[in-house]
Amino acid sequence: MACDTAPTAVESAPAPQVPAAVAELLVTLRGGGHSAYVVGGCLRDVLLGRDPADWDLTTDAPPDRIQSLFPRSLYENRFGTVVVRHARGQYEITAFRRDVEYSDHRHPDSVEFGDSIEEDLARRDFTVNAMAWGGRPAEESLFVDPHGGRADLARRALRAVGDPDRRFGEDALRMVRAVRLAATLGFEIEAETLASIGRNAELARHLSGERIAAELFKLLAAPRPSVGLRLMTQTGLLAVIAPDLARQPRIPQNKVSGEDLWDHTLRTVDAAPNRTLVRLAALLHDIGKPDTLADGHFHGHEIVGAAMAREFLAGLHAPKALQERVAHLVRNHMFSYQPNWSDAAVRRFIRKVGPGSIDDLLALRAADNEGSGLTAEAGLLPELERRIRDELAAHVVLGRQQLAIDGHDLHSELGIPPGRALGRILDELTERVIAEPALNDRAILLELAHAIGDGSTGGEQASGSSGRNIEAS
Repeated sequence: MACDTAPTAVESAPAPQVPAAVAELLVTLRGGGHSAYVVGGCLRDVLLGRDPADWDLTTDAPPDRIQSLFPRSLYENRFGTVVVRHARGQYEITAFRRDVEYSDHRHPDSVEFGDSIEEDLARRDFTVNAMAWGGRPAEESLFVDPHGGRADLARRALRAVGDPDRRFGEDALRMVRAVRLAATLGFEIEAETLASIGRNAELARHLSGERIAAELFKLLAAPRPSVGLRLMTQTGLLAVIAPDLARQPRIPQNKVSGEDLWDHTLRTVDAAPNRTLVRLAALLHDIGKPDTLADGHFHGHEIVGAAMAREFLAGLHAPKALQERVAHLVRNHMFSYQPNWSDAAVRRFIRKVGPGSIDDLLALRAADNEGSGLTAEAGLLPELERRIRDELAAHVVLGRQQLAIDGHDLHSELGIPPGRALGRILDELTERVIAEPALNDRAILLELAHAIGDGSTGGEQASGSSGRNIEAS
């Protein structure tokens, strides 16, 4: 059994609001003869009056001892973290660790378990994350704050523990985390820490896409993501993490006076609803503009941008479905609604975008309006949204699946064999029903299909009609 040495920079303070399950874990560890503390971001959030996303504990007990104290636990890593299953959830308990070398700027070369809470706190990223509450067996619980984290909390300052160049050299993700925390917590990055990010930004090239994505998605959930994104630009991180976005500053944009393309993008991201999909689409919606700039215009930037957005997210190893949904929104964000659209044109628009993407696309367009210095309602968006709601409420036909007949009916009733011809007939029927919903009747559709199949309409016309411009009707 190992106990840590007497803590320094400790103080008595009101106990943080610790969940009952966490309190039980601390009691078990200390009752087993070990020091035990809550530590890191959870303690920071409690002191800020925020609800922690999770609770982390640290102890002088090695992993095998933690497992013996908590039989329902799992240890499958080399970093000293044991996952303890409790009736109220899962909690991570990590053995004290001390500083080691990080030659790849991502992972420690080895793991060395420490003897004291001070050693463990000294290896952490920022002072506001380098505090602990708890204590040794049979002693009063105290705050341990050897790096001035509580004072930095009061100043709302983000400062590296010790030498910032060393901290960021150990794990380059800490630089991305710094700008994310500045945005999500509303903190200022302390001057020397900020300067160090600028000196070390190139180290971010060592990071995996998954780790960058995790921080970027959290950053985009901030009240104003632009705070962190501007810091990325200022420090050079953006040029490493998203070089295509880093080309946007200084590209003129005829939107808000005195603002460039990057300013427009940041305004759009801030205006977007706090949903990962929409904020990602807002961040990437104009990523294709630098490559399409010609004569002061960005011709086809939404087409180029959709491919670039997909490629960027693939590099972050984002789920394929997320890649495609973001690319779809980017590809379609330049629609132009006119009040003279027929109801059929509205239905074609819904079909093109997809009912499941309508809300997200309208939200992106409203944010794009605000990013352009307009009102969110510009372009008659409320009118279009109302008309879309009316069509969806009427359960109109938008695809083959909703027709009153299917391919089996065409085969059994009209003898049309499966294949491309049958598919073209179904597409033509769908187009006709979108234009005239009353045609969605089995007998009527079979009669129309018979006529189409006999060539009275023609295969070429059938395939061509479904491609009509939605604004043309």
